[in-house]
Amino acid sequence: MFSYRHAFHAGSHADILKHLILIHLVEYLQEKPGALTIVDTHAGAGIYSLKDGFAAISKEAEGGIVRLLKYVEAGNPIPESIQHFLEIIQSENTQGEFNFYPGSPFILANLLRSQDRLKLFELHPKEIDVLRHNIGQLKQSKQIDVYAEDSFARLKGLLPPPSRRGLVLIDPSYEDKQDYRHLETAMEEALQRFATGCYAIWYPALSRREATALPDRMKKIATQHKRSWLHAEFRVENAPGERRLQASGMFIINPPWTLEKNLAQALPILIKALGIDSGAQFVLKSFEV
Repeated sequence: MFSYRHAFHAGSHADILKHLILIHLVEYLQEKPGALTIVDTHAGAGIYSLKDGFAAISKEAEGGIVRLLKYVEAGNPIPESIQHFLEIIQSENTQGEFNFYPGSPFILANLLRSQDRLKLFELHPKEIDVLRHNIGQLKQSKQIDVYAEDSFARLKGLLPPPSRRGLVLIDPSYEDKQDYRHLETAMEEALQRFATGCYAIWYPALSRREATALPDRMKKIATQHKRSWLHAEFRVENAPGERRLQASGMFIINPPWTLEKNLAQALPILIKALGIDSGAQFVLKSFEV
């Protein structure tokens, strides 16, 4: 259950898709002055070294953020959304160097306004200590709550937030197949309590039955609650077997109207920058109530 460490996947193509979307969601919701509550259900350690530890072993960043930076350095044009994403990632590094990749907690902390709150959940017995230490170093630490608790069980109790404005990022490892069931239950409960919240669900695009069914299950839940949705999936290759993650997706319930146009510009560029073989492709679908 606790074999998964996000550091193995830090800076991968899956992180790029997730964080590109996450930044857009936060900044859209911050266009209104009211306080925003953000929940990250599976926070990890917060920030990761790419030069040692798990990330250096897996080298997944080389096919993700490192490859994207090389694409940009070669003079290839990129849309503003990717440029903004890279600026946020670079802000955690010394100028001229690239040694660290910020996970969702650090990206979200970077974006907090004074009136916003961030709530982070992590159950891994080692990751939670590292997360607490890392968050404690941030100037925004007083706006951030860290919980060593089951986020699926706690989520409904946090909804709706006092301001009635909230974003929930749900990104478990799915190593435990029960995560798929827990996700469905959590989304049903969340939409009953806070139907207008924005929910961003990350998933690995694998051949296992639960993974392939996840987007349709989320569409069904969103439709039952009369909510708009957007589905984006990004594949960098289509190689035999699944020794490494080849594709991932994001399913957004109550997406901002600007997100689809944003991704329609960004995803073709990510295919050019990160695609490995002819199987590289993306999916972008939406439904508006």
